[in-house]
Amino acid sequence: MRIIGPMPHVLLIEDDASVRDGMELVLRRHGYGVETAATGEEALALLDGERGAPVELAVLDLMLPGMDGFEVCRRIRARTAALPIIMLTARGDDRDIVTGLEAGADDYVVKPVTAPVLEARIRAALRRAEPSSGAGASGAVRGAGRADHGDRTDHGGLVIDRAGLTVTKHGTPIALPPTELRVLLELSAAPGRVLTREQLLASVWDHTFLGDSRLVDAAVGRLRAKIEDVPGRPRYVQTVRGFGYRFGPW
Repeated sequence: MRIIGPMPHVLLIEDDASVRDGMELVLRRHGYGVETAATGEEALALLDGERGAPVELAVLDLMLPGMDGFEVCRRIRARTAALPIIMLTARGDDRDIVTGLEAGADDYVVKPVTAPVLEARIRAALRRAEPSSGAGASGAVRGAGRADHGDRTDHGGLVIDRAGLTVTKHGTPIALPPTELRVLLELSAAPGRVLTREQLLASVWDHTFLGDSRLVDAAVGRLRAKIEDVPGRPRYVQTVRGFGYRFGPW
């Protein structure tokens, strides 16, 4: 394990030493600080005992010895909603990708990965994690920093505060990772308006040429599990078959 600067700081979890060293070199050349771990157990111990510069993003290989990347992703998510996670998969297998996204990953890259693709995904994920950054089709995220009272809306007990970037349900705070929060902000900005998956990819993930609808569907599924009374019968985030998603009526 090595710790190097400067910021922003990335945790790279990859058991193949040659792949790990190559990706670390690429990230260093792009100005990232890097911490590396060869196993999931090592990565979790590092996060638990984090010292120095805080990790701002994790790049996680799914095929790890011992604890696999799916479980590592779940455990990271159980610890924090804020840390963006990009998973690496050696195969373009839909089941691996969907399982990883459902476990809490924000994005994925299929190996072998090129340096421009990896760096673009990291930059996009870090932008999503910035409270004041981003612009979407509805402008919901773009206006998230305004301090006026109109930024706090009550949707049948689900209160969304765009100024504070918080969500509560019947008074109970709901911790949402940045990607899920941005999906909710985009959809709730205009209740009843249908947004296509392509619009959500453009406004939330900010890299339509690299993304696909699985990112949107997985994020919506995770969001529903947190804000809906019955995720299988959603009141808030509704599917419009053949088009995309809309918020409400509730």
